[in-house]
Amino acid sequence: MAISKEKKTEIIKKYARKEGDTGSPEVQIAVLTYDINSLNDHLKVNKKDHHSYVGLLKKIGHRRNLLKYLRDNDVQRYRELIKSLGLRR
Repeated sequence: MAISKEKKTEIIKKYARKEGDTGSPEVQIAVLTYDINSLNDHLKVNKKDHHSYVGLLKKIGHRRNLLKYLRDNDVQRYRELIKSLGLRR
């Protein structure tokens, strides 16, 4: 259920602002979005997995805080990121 190393490096390369960037809000939000989507798929099959559900809620809260930080500091980067990730329908 954890994200594979290859997939994580692919996401980091796509959303990194410069070479070796793993800590920018864009990268963190993209990795969390991938984790959230995979947990949603897992919970559709395993409805009684309460432990994973709690982890999902924590990841959603963390992503929400990072999105708020990015929106407050740079609205243009925020808009580009949510458009590319397909958030905020």
